[in-house]
Amino acid sequence: MPAHSPIASHFRSRFTTQVRRVLPAYILLLFLFLFFANFFSAPIRAAHKYKRELKYQKPLQQSTTLIPRKIWQTWKTGPLTFEQRDSDAAKTWPAKNPSYRYEVLTDDNAIQYVEWHYGVHGFNRPDIIQTYRELNVTIIKADLLRYLIMYAEGGVYADIDVECLRSVNKFIPERYNEQEVDMIIGVEIDEPAFSNHAVLGSKCKSFCQWTFAAKPRLPVMMRLVENIQDWLHDLSKKKGVSISQLELDFNEVISGTGPSAFTQAVLEQMTAQNHGKEVTWDSFHNLAESRLINGILVLNVEAFAAGQGHSDSGNHDSRGALVKHHYHASGWPSRHPRLNHPMYGEVENCNWKPDCVATWDKNVAEWDTLSKEEQDKRLASKPK
Repeated sequence: MPAHSPIASHFRSRFTTQVRRVLPAYILLLFLFLFFANFFSAPIRAAHKYKRELKYQKPLQQSTTLIPRKIWQTWKTGPLTFEQRDSDAAKTWPAKNPSYRYEVLTDDNAIQYVEWHYGVHGFNRPDIIQTYRELNVTIIKADLLRYLIMYAEGGVYADIDVECLRSVNKFIPERYNEQEVDMIIGVEIDEPAFSNHAVLGSKCKSFCQWTFAAKPRLPVMMRLVENIQDWLHDLSKKKGVSISQLELDFNEVISGTGPSAFTQAVLEQMTAQNHGKEVTWDSFHNLAESRLINGILVLNVEAFAAGQGHSDSGNHDSRGALVKHHYHASGWPSRHPRLNHPMYGEVENCNWKPDCVATWDKNVAEWDTLSKEEQDKRLASKPK
């Protein structure tokens, strides 16, 4: 039957009329469904978050009265096959701390460790095991592993390229009661003047996580792990890929699992243990001596982050320097690009020097006013 027949036209017109009649009702039903789904899910999410927050605020229930005498490191391989530079740094830990146990988890045995401690034999957290298994971004996996180790067993954690300058026994100043210290951390970056900077703002106030110590089962460690889980799932949803397919830039690593994430969890936990009175970075800006806040001992920048050339970090020859970070294992930034201006490079190269950052900002602002032709001309004349 020809497509333009009167019968076909009649049915097509009838069908179109029916669709027009019911379409508003379908749209209304869809709107109501989405509204109520969000209406009811928001309180559920809020209740879940509140329940977790109550869990983080529970007092520490454990028999351990001191930070365990154990040193942890993680690396691609075990100590017997370390490269010379890794071996030289790693050997300083048992050498300076002969009474401490020493263990290295590797890429090959880390998953067995996580499965044992977070499986049915341990904390029974299959969600954490699944998250760890799914991760393919090496630095994210390494960050998460250190937090899982420290929650499960506690002790001292140090990156493989961190040299121990002084015994761990020196980490807690004599004026403190060691039993009251649940965690030991140090300032890494103390440059709050850059808080409003578009690139540096998220990184200008942070605690160091290449070296820290803790008792096992601290709420702050589980808070951090669960913050990371939430971040990974949210980012996966936002980017429309699975966790295993995530590709991250430098800032995402820093804010997701690195120093910024570590710092956020610590400040949140300090606040939770401070009867809700907010603890901010102001308590640690220009920290001359260590400060103990609700069981978390914060050492000044010189302790774990000397020799950086910023944050008034001092040098490694001082009595206050406890470790030395050599950075030779920190190749991950090359795989996770920073914001790199085609003409003026990375602002991080200024190493927090105000004049340099101001010049970079001025140059970049001027660049944005140039025509495409002028930009190309300047790029062509840029020294190779």
